[in-house]
Order: sequence, then structure tokens, then C-alpha cells
Amino acid sequence: MLTPVLALVVAVLIGGLIVALMGKSPLTAFRVFILDPLTDPWAMQEVLLKATPLTLIAIGLLFCFRASRWNIGAEGQFLLGGICGGGVAILAHGMTGFWILPAMLIAGALGGLAYAAIPAVLRTRFGISEILTSLMLVYVADLLLDYLVRGPWRDPKGFNFPQSVAFSDSAVLQPLFEGGRLHAGLLLALAAVLVAFVLFRRTLFGFAVSASGDAPRAANFAGFNESRITVLVFLISGALAGLAGVVEVSGQVGQLRPGFGQGLGFTAIIVAFLGRLTPAGAGLSAIVIAVLLIGAESAQVTLKLPFDLTRFFMGLLLLCVLVGESLNRYRLEIRKGGA
Repeated sequence: MLTPVLALVVAVLIGGLIVALMGKSPLTAFRVFILDPLTDPWAMQEVLLKATPLTLIAIGLLFCFRASRWNIGAEGQFLLGGICGGGVAILAHGMTGFWILPAMLIAGALGGLAYAAIPAVLRTRFGISEILTSLMLVYVADLLLDYLVRGPWRDPKGFNFPQSVAFSDSAVLQPLFEGGRLHAGLLLALAAVLVAFVLFRRTLFGFAVSASGDAPRAANFAGFNESRITVLVFLISGALAGLAGVVEVSGQVGQLRPGFGQGLGFTAIIVAFLGRLTPAGAGLSAIVIAVLLIGAESAQVTLKLPFDLTRFFMGLLLLCVLVGESLNRYRLEIRKGGA
């Protein structure tokens, strides 16, 4: 359990060295990146807002990764979920009713589910690598979103900006408390963590998923169908990523526009591995990554550091986690002489 903690410490030390080489104070950078987001009430709300979609996507990815199925296209499923859910809000623009928001959430989850089914079916029926297909479909979803907000869904009163109309109040996730920005999407993320924990710990399906990844031959011998598991884990992953897309557009953005995801689908891959592919770990890792993202925005202003430094740090963090996992599985030995 100390592996991700040690990986974070090593990444922070290397990141501090990089900051020092850029002529900035590592201690000041540590305060801005990590301490300030955890001590300021407004920043803490922003951290939880950022962690909400990350948690939903990462929980979905757990099912794929624990089954050794590599869904690298959660970003595309996230975008398509936002498109489907946002489409319901656009079609219902000007209407009122309690049904609009549930319809958006269902449409978003189904959109992400259907999009994730494509690489799953291509793998099970034709043996095509799910890594390539899921990744390439990200660009299709991104271009589809760009086409819609510049074409048929563009706001006619939006001064020609590539964006849809603003969602009505019935299509927006309401704040959990008055005057705050934290919305009910956080409750969905917590529910996803709890359900995933129960599934992996208490159900035959969760055991089948883990067994399929850890010992595929034994899983086949036990009667677990590899193709069925592949499809199911992709559907679950896509549905949660699509749900996260709806949560993002209806809870924080309030409309459709290009790049509303800001790479959250790819960032969730780091979240999943940093949390050691466990539901509770994914939730905690989402908060850690959200702290870094919010801190990076402050560092741009106060320290004049580029935002790309945060992406570099996340890649470094993932590398440290993978090295730590390798050291957990294998022991280094130094031998003198011989082969």
C-alpha cells in the first residue's frame, strides 16, 4: 500500500528539482500546488468538482484494467456521453420538468456504453486490438463535438462562438448547498465507488473480472467466458465515462463547447493506476490529481509556471507508480561474475 505514496514522494522530489532548475523556489511551488488547494475553502470545492468526473471515469476503467482489457479511449466515451446528455438538454431547451436531468444522465450513460461497445466487439469478433480502436475513436468523438457546436447545435445568439445554447435550470445539476459550486455529481461518484467495492469484494462477477486478468487460463477452465467479460467490462467502463461527461457539462460547464473535457479521460488512467486499481484508492487518487490540477492553475498566475509542467508531472507520477509496481513483483539482485 505504500507504493503509490512512495511514488508520489519521488515524483514530488523530481518535480521540485525541475522547478529549481527553472529558477523558482521548490518550497513555494509545493505550497501553491498542494497546500493552498487543501487549505482554501473555495479551492477545496474546486478540487472536489474536478475529482468527481475523474472518479467516475477511473472506477469504470478499473473493470477493464483488472480484467487486463485496455480501454485507452475513455476520453472519447466521456465526450460522447456529454454529447448525448447535452443533446437532450438542447432538445428540451425552454422546457421545464423533473424528467430532463434524469433523461440526460441516462442518455449520457447509454452513449458512452454504446461507444465503448465498438472496441469490445471488434476485439471479441475480429481480434483487433482494443488499445488502437478505443484510442482512435477519441478523435472521432472530438471531431463530432466540434462539428455539432460549430454547425447544427451552435447557439444562434452566441456571436458565432463554437458553443451550444446555455442549458436551462432543469438541465443543470444543482449545488449541494446555497452559494457553493459543489453539485450532486459528487454523490454519483461516491455511489460508484461503493458499488464497485461491493462488486469486487462480494460478487461472483467481480471475482470473474479479477480472475480473467490475473489468470486467464484458470478463468477459462473455471467457466468464465472471456468474450462476455470483455464486453461487460467495456460496457461498464463506457457507461461510467459517459455519465461523467454528462456530470461535467450539466454540473460545471452548462453548455456544450469544444474541449469541455480537458483530457479528463486520459488523466483518469493515471488515477486508476495510482489508486492500485481499487475503488477506494481511485477515489483518493482522484483528489490528489485534482489538487495538482487546481494548484497548476494558481501556479500559472503566481509563479508564472507553464501549465504543461503539470502534465509532465502526471506522466512522471505514472512512471514512478509503474516502477514501484515492478519492484513489488520483482526483486533486484546484484551478481558478481557469471552470466
